[in-house]
Amino acid sequence: MIYDTHLHSETNSDIPKDDRDIDPPQKFQTFYVDKPVIGLTGGIGSGKTAVSDWFAAKGIDVVDADVVAHQIMQKGSPTLQRLVEALGDWVVDGSGEMDRRAVREHVFANNKALLTLESITHPAIRQEIKNQLSQVTSDYVILSAPLLLESYEAGLVSLCDRVLVVDASEETQLQRASSRDTQTVDKIKAIMANQLSRQARVEQADDVVCNNGDLEALYAQLQPLHENYLAFKKLPQY
Repeated sequence: MIYDTHLHSETNSDIPKDDRDIDPPQKFQTFYVDKPVIGLTGGIGSGKTAVSDWFAAKGIDVVDADVVAHQIMQKGSPTLQRLVEALGDWVVDGSGEMDRRAVREHVFANNKALLTLESITHPAIRQEIKNQLSQVTSDYVILSAPLLLESYEAGLVSLCDRVLVVDASEETQLQRASSRDTQTVDKIKAIMANQLSRQARVEQADDVVCNNGDLEALYAQLQPLHENYLAFKKLPQY
């Protein structure tokens, strides 16, 4: 799927009216796995990239679902060919590359087409993510996915040992997304309405960082999480 569309086939427009920070429910516990997979997610404009970049700078491997989604849809790929067969030749441009903008606009307005897109791309994305997770070398790995917790994407959250949510107020999300993207505020609000609400996302998290401030404030929250993730140990073999 084109994860950077931030689309979801089941709409949820329950954006909190109160944009005060949601208290992060830190649930530190000891669990035992070889290389813990930390799922990273958050709404559009929340700052997921800043968080994943910070972990990468610490030497932690990052598997990005957005990147994987682009990789599996490269020119000539079997997944892209299946999508062409399902939706039509217009899916690719004259050079054989996927016309991502055309597909994005089409599925945004056509829920049946979105479901078709998901049914074709999700299995391929999950398999490639599993392949990349099997090759990590760091003590733990970050799996970044904007729609990690949405119901149809249970296949990805099931790969995670822990979930880290980046939370930001609606005002902050709109400000960041509108300054970063070329999309209108109304379009960004529509994308937000197709994602989980802030409260629903936070309620499913193990760890939450509040990103309404500057990078220094964000990094100060990430350091203890990093130390905690490093402390997770492998279950002894008997």
